[in-house]
Amino acid sequence: MRSALSEQQFPQYPAPVAIQPAPAPEHAHHPWLQHHFDNMEQQAEASTLGMWVFLSTEILFFGGLFMAYLVYRHASPEGFQEASHELNRFWGTTNTLVLICSSLTMALAVRAAQTGQSRKTQVGWLLGTMVFGVGFLGIKAIEYYDKFVHHHVPGPYFHWEGMYPKPAEQFYSLYFAMTGLHALHMIIGLGIMAVIAVMAWRGIFDEEYYTPVEVAGLYWHFVDIVWIFLFPLLYLIGGHFKG
Repeated sequence: MRSALSEQQFPQYPAPVAIQPAPAPEHAHHPWLQHHFDNMEQQAEASTLGMWVFLSTEILFFGGLFMAYLVYRHASPEGFQEASHELNRFWGTTNTLVLICSSLTMALAVRAAQTGQSRKTQVGWLLGTMVFGVGFLGIKAIEYYDKFVHHHVPGPYFHWEGMYPKPAEQFYSLYFAMTGLHALHMIIGLGIMAVIAVMAWRGIFDEEYYTPVEVAGLYWHFVDIVWIFLFPLLYLIGGHFKG
């Protein structure tokens, strides 16, 4: 009624139109961005920080075992050398090379995810990492079986024909504890790799979202680095033993 009246009084002016506020622009975000993060970069930084905190606790965990090793070895260095002399350095060296190769394939898997390569490429590098991991555990099983046959497993059936039976039993107690926990971490790592490989096959990872592959790679590299310390402490100290 009022608009019609205004047009009659002021025909040269159009009827007033109510101004509606413009709709707020919708920000497109990645489908894997969680609601409590502002962007993918913030989410990636939080995930990486969480993995580093976890790995810090793992360093403390293995650090206790390394400290026990140093204390007992200081008490009887000759006994530890004699016991280490019985380990198979060929298998130990082979396993070291296997883990170094697995770190390379893991790094390539992370790079493939970061650069948005095809899912076949991503899965291929992850499966390669898993193959090396299974190979490591297979060699470790051969070594464990050999120690079981020769009664070098600490306990009531432990038998040692060398000059230092008590330090040798201490050495093998630490050997099985440290390598056993390391093997357990390898098994957990294989499970993580299997989950990551399934996610990669579904095409989840791209240039913006590759954090799961990256943090899994941090875990895998950490386990490999632990073995780099175990190898010389367990396998190489007996190289100069003269019984």
